[in-house]
Formats: sequence, C-alpha cells, structure tokens
Amino acid sequence: MKCLIAGAGGFIGGHLMQRLKLEGHQIICADIKPLSSWFQIDNKNQNVSMDLKDYKNCLKVSENVDYVFNLACNMGGMGFIENNKAECMLSVLINTNLLRAGLQNKIKKYYFSSSACVYNASKQKDTFISGLKEEDAYPAMPEDGYGWEKLFSERMCRHFYEDFGLNVRIGRYHNIYGPEGTYDGGREKAPAALCRKIINAKLNNENNIEVWGDGQQTRSFLYIDDCIDATLSVFNSDFTDVFNIGSEEQVSINQMIDIIEQIADYTVERKYDLSKPKGVRGRSSNNNFINSKINWSPKYTLKMGLEKTYDWIHQSLTN
Repeated sequence: MKCLIAGAGGFIGGHLMQRLKLEGHQIICADIKPLSSWFQIDNKNQNVSMDLKDYKNCLKVSENVDYVFNLACNMGGMGFIENNKAECMLSVLINTNLLRAGLQNKIKKYYFSSSACVYNASKQKDTFISGLKEEDAYPAMPEDGYGWEKLFSERMCRHFYEDFGLNVRIGRYHNIYGPEGTYDGGREKAPAALCRKIINAKLNNENNIEVWGDGQQTRSFLYIDDCIDATLSVFNSDFTDVFNIGSEEQVSINQMIDIIEQIADYTVERKYDLSKPKGVRGRSSNNNFINSKINWSPKYTLKMGLEKTYDWIHQSLTN
C-alpha cells in the first residue's frame, strides 16, 4: 500500500517508517523540519519538508495515498510542553487539514497519534495511581495546551468517522522512549534525560545530577519497538475506539534513576529542583481494553528498554 507518514522526521515517525519499509509498503514521508534534521531518513522513500498546517500541502502530499499516519505535532518533554502551550495547540491545524485532505482524496484509513496528556488531571494527583482507563479522559481536564489539542483532535477524528465515514484509528501514547530519540536540547523526556545525565556524570567523574521535582512523581514508560507494534495492531484492527498504547509498569523517577545507575554501574547524588516543570503527580496506563480487543501487551520491561536506550546515548556522546 501507499502510506503517508506525517511527522516522519520525528522519533516515533522514523521508527514507523523503518517498520513499514520492512513490510514492503511505498512510503511518503513528510515533516516540517529540514531533511538534515530528521531523526531517521531513507532516500528510497519520497521525503518532503513541508508545513502540514497548510491545507494545500496536505492535499498535495496525500494524493493517491491509501493510508495516512498522523504523528505530526509540536511537542517534547514536560519542560517544553509547559512553556510552549500555544505552539503545541497549533498542531490542531495539522490534524484538521489532514482529515479534510484525506476525505477529499478518498484515503482508505487514517491513524491519529494522541497522548496520555489528555487524561483528567484530577485523577493524577497521587503517586502510584491505578492505571488510567480510556474513559478516564472524561470529564475533560487534560494537560493545558498540548493535552487539550490532542483531546480535541481525537474528537475531530471521531466525528469525521461518524459524519463522513472516514475510517479512523486512534492510539494514546504513554511516554515513548528508546534509541534514535531526543536526549538533550530541551525536548527530551525523562528516560533519555536521566540516561544522558548519568552518562555525563560518569564520563566526567562527577557525583551528582539534577532531578526535576522531588523524584517521587510516577509514570509508566513504553519502549519504542512496543509502541510501533501496538500502533500497527491498532491500525490493522477493525476498531475505531481510542486505545491506550503504554506500559503498566509504573515507577517513580527515583526508581528509574535506580535502574539507570545499575545499568551504568555508577551511583550519583540527586539534587532535586522543585522549581522545574514536573507535570501530574502520577500517571500510568491500564491496558485491559487493548489487551482484550486486540490481544496486545508490551514485550519489553523498563530495564530492558533502558539498557538499549542507555547504550545508544552513550555511543552518541562518546563517538
């Protein structure tokens, strides 16, 4: 089939491109970033740098396409999300215009990548909460900016299905991490940031790292290979429901640091900065729905994924 990956120059988009290539699909890759800034690129694909907030660009790039995977958005770790709310919300134009273009060009199926940031903040005030079920997004009180954009875009996909018959699929990603991702510069997420900090501390013979918050805040983290498996399982299913794509292995930031210290064989003192963005107190995925409907569950434990991530970041920093 002919597939369009919007946001192909990003972390998840690059890994999805590699998987679809292995499956033999013809791939069009689009991203607003210049080609030189893409995380992964294959010159055998049709690679275009364009702004998909523009409807004309969406029409052009989705012409004669069978499948659209919309992974495009302006996002990063909590530090970026909390300080760039308007920029994050502008991504609603990408989903809006890709849906319109997909309908006009009669695509066969449309996938939207949502986020666990859509979940009601009042249900995430404690550490080690029960895993969030898909219905826990309502009544709506998502992460300001980025979370509202994702929740609104989910609703738009739903109504394009109900009103126009566009065949849509939606996955809510819970903290995806792994090799070939961002590990510095301000957009990195906690697993990569903490791996980088501990690697640098060990390389420079330093005995401490900065930790955002008190280290007690909890999350679940999903390794990138599991994310791609789940994405394609949801996409290839017969269900138009929203599905969690995450891990149920909930850990505190301090516990994750413990794991990375074991991998690094290096112990650091933790200097907690309570002034930095730290997000909700606790968040984890409940996978009962996706497991029962699609029979998907993660293969990688957090330690297994962190080992691969740590090794890749270490090579990147030392080569």
